Amino acid sequence: MIRLAVDCFGGDHSPDANVNGALLALKQFPDLELTLTGDESLIRNALIGKEYDSSRLSVVHAPEIIGCDEVPTQAIKAKKDSSLMKAVELVRTDESVHGLVSVGSTGALVAAATLRIGRIHGIKRPAFCPLLPTMNGGIVGVCDSGANVDVSVQMLEQFAIMGSIYLQCAYGIEKPRVALLNIGTEAEKGDELRKAAYPALAALPNICFSGNMESRDLLSGNYDLIVTDGFSGNVLIKSAEGTSLELLKKLKKDLLSKPLYKLGALLLKRMFLEEKQFMDYRNYGGSVLLGCSKIVVKGHGSSNEIAVSKCIEQAYRMQENGMTVRIRDEIALIPRESSLPSKPSQKE
Repeated sequence: MIRLAVDCFGGDHSPDANVNGALLALKQFPDLELTLTGDESLIRNALIGKEYDSSRLSVVHAPEIIGCDEVPTQAIKAKKDSSLMKAVELVRTDESVHGLVSVGSTGALVAAATLRIGRIHGIKRPAFCPLLPTMNGGIVGVCDSGANVDVSVQMLEQFAIMGSIYLQCAYGIEKPRVALLNIGTEAEKGDELRKAAYPALAALPNICFSGNMESRDLLSGNYDLIVTDGFSGNVLIKSAEGTSLELLKKLKKDLLSKPLYKLGALLLKRMFLEEKQFMDYRNYGGSVLLGCSKIVVKGHGSSNEIAVSKCIEQAYRMQENGMTVRIRDEIALIPRESSLPSKPSQKE
């Protein structure tokens, strides 16, 4: 059996979305067991009238909620009875619980997972790896996307390894094509960090390094994993998402501006619905915090039940295919002293 903890509070549609998403996942995977953390009375109320196997679903009472406006390090210390911290402690103390899913505070989740659950041996820093849809119908991961603003070459090496194994385990991509985010495709382009990272990534065994990638090619489908620092990765993703949303708004506005355009929109309604589904983040699961000793998936705060079930499916697939063990074994093969520093020497 695969056992996961689900934080049932902290999201815009909690606890209903979390509970219903958990029930969808239980129906999909017969060998899955879930423990829901949060206010037990509210969770039990959300379960009324629902059909589920009670032997595979349990509830841990946690009356407190960590809000997104709270200071993460203070909140995880002050609110030990929160739904998030109960889930984290369950994962930390119970060997039979393989990971957790949360749609709550990102900062609190990162802090709690890093400090309480801990890192895989040899991992410098955990990294977020969200997914975006590509123009050829595939997906592309960006690692890191906000957890680490400043990185070293060694960390970029580890991001490439962790991200590749994640895509293999969760999505069956046999040889993920890895690219380094840069200002040009030539090997000599970029700052000192990226110049040093290029040969280091190219030398990694079991990594299909495809060279540098310019940001305009993010959704091209030519790459499966983009490796970068958390600052650049976060800007990259939010720029892509923001541009897409604004273009959709403009398209909708223009289609409603003239009767002829409205007629054309009516004829193309089915296509527009398909494109909307294609761009809906809820169909692609959450952002995985790679590098933790157990599986951690962070869903979007506005996740509905489908999105929550997708996050649980991600965690299930990763555990089913032994992701954390594979990352640990692969990281152990990379000599730590071989990586170059992130900053140029003072002499330069």
